[in-house]
Amino acid sequence: MTVGEEPTAPGPGPTGPEAAASVPPRLRRDARRNRERLVEAAHAVFAEQGLEAPLDVIARRAGVGNATLYRHFPTRAALVDAVFRDQLTETMEAGERARGAPDPWTGLTGYLDAVFVTLAADRGTNDLMTTRLPDAETLGAVHAHNRETVGVLLERARAEGSVRADVTTEDLLFALAALGRAVPPLAVAADPDAWRRPLALFLEGLRGPAREPRPLPGTPLGEEELGQVLGEMGPHRARPADGSAAGDEA
Repeated sequence: MTVGEEPTAPGPGPTGPEAAASVPPRLRRDARRNRERLVEAAHAVFAEQGLEAPLDVIARRAGVGNATLYRHFPTRAALVDAVFRDQLTETMEAGERARGAPDPWTGLTGYLDAVFVTLAADRGTNDLMTTRLPDAETLGAVHAHNRETVGVLLERARAEGSVRADVTTEDLLFALAALGRAVPPLAVAADPDAWRRPLALFLEGLRGPAREPRPLPGTPLGEEELGQVLGEMGPHRARPADGSAAGDEA
């Protein structure tokens, strides 16, 4: 048995409340402590290597065996949800505040600024923008909420005239995703707030110029097309259907 790994029963035993009652309090405390160590280690490793980091690296960082990791988090999606739940919730709350802003332009730009502050935190949070993990319920809910929020804020700004009329939600989400992926290299090459200049430049480009704006070239992306493109922009490590990454070990 690996050091730090909870012992397992040798065979079938009681289940449900009866099983919980049969587990000594010390073992339950050990299990909780191992879970906390795994979440802390995953946050650190994801921050360094991104969401494609091998799960066995996280287990080693936490000082437990791979079996312990998979007992607490059967899939990568479950681990991502546990690690980033608070940050994802804060992003959704920022969206709700932006919707209530009296000025549409301030609401839109304030929300995008809050999103980019999150993206600039580390590689793991940056990956959240484009990573699609079907079983990550919290992450999926935030992606859906983000799209809805951007759509609502953009519509308000278009109706007021502060944003050019031909910009679509998909246009904005695609451009922001592309710019967001540049945040980590900008932080390394310049400083942690270097992303603010290109974001400000992009946002100013959304405003209608003094003269009649030129039509945007091409056809706007549809929602399905946008999802496919963003999926391709995410981490490119080959990943099996169970959500594990190359180098993950059961």
